[in-house]
Amino acid sequence: MSQISLSDLNGAAEADFVAALANVVEYSPWIAEQLADKRPFAGINQLHTALMAVIQSADPDVQLALIRAHPDLASKTRRAAGLTAESTNEQNSAGLDRLSDAEYAAFERVNNAYRAKFGFPYIVCVRRHTRDSVLRDFEVRLRNIAKTETRRAIEEIGRISALRLDQLVIADDELKVHGRLSTHVLDNHIGRPAAGIPVELVELSALGENRIIARAVTNADGRTDQPLIGGRPLPIGRYELRFSTAGYYAERNVQLTDPPFLDDIPLRFAISEPEGHYHVPLLVTPWSYSTYRGS
Repeated sequence: MSQISLSDLNGAAEADFVAALANVVEYSPWIAEQLADKRPFAGINQLHTALMAVIQSADPDVQLALIRAHPDLASKTRRAAGLTAESTNEQNSAGLDRLSDAEYAAFERVNNAYRAKFGFPYIVCVRRHTRDSVLRDFEVRLRNIAKTETRRAIEEIGRISALRLDQLVIADDELKVHGRLSTHVLDNHIGRPAAGIPVELVELSALGENRIIARAVTNADGRTDQPLIGGRPLPIGRYELRFSTAGYYAERNVQLTDPPFLDDIPLRFAISEPEGHYHVPLLVTPWSYSTYRGS
């Protein structure tokens, strides 16, 4: 997806404007056509607000057609028929292209149950979720009435379109669509940051395989050079941070038992705020450790 500046969008011919924003909302260029008449936009937040106003003011049958233009999640049939590049990338970001057989079966069951009840596909901004949290959200929303789910679907379309605009449009202001996960290690044995400790971030799954989504090594400040997750939403779900500390202490000639009392230290935690900042540090000695949620 090539980026375009907001100023260029404001000054573009109507056809070029529509072409640039045509897939910000799935298979619905009519939204971009209406937005073209509302230019100029002072910022990307104003652009997104106008986009949502177009959707929310549309007739109910038009809103329903918009919802039905979206694909089922993790559907092998829909994948074979072809998804937009944006939907493919979004579903892949949540690992929906590499599900276990049990996970595919679970998604097929809830997709069918949802369509049977509401007559349209379940829509969620998958970049804000892990596989497990999508399935949990499916089950919760299946209890709703159709009116509630129509509103929820439009809300999720709003989140999806905000992230697509964030990737597409360069502007002076920013949409609040990104979260941040960071860590640092403090060696409480000497009261200093711990450098050179390997760190892995693992996404935990109840049905499928756990997957490593980030690897790093702590620097001289005991931190990683980059956030473990940054520049995107933090997917809702359960995680484990793994710190390999025994080698760090062995290199500093700290006397350890054989095998070491602490070797690989796991910290399990959950993320519930995709646009939040989670700081999960490790305070460690050769014989103890602790953590907390920082900022």
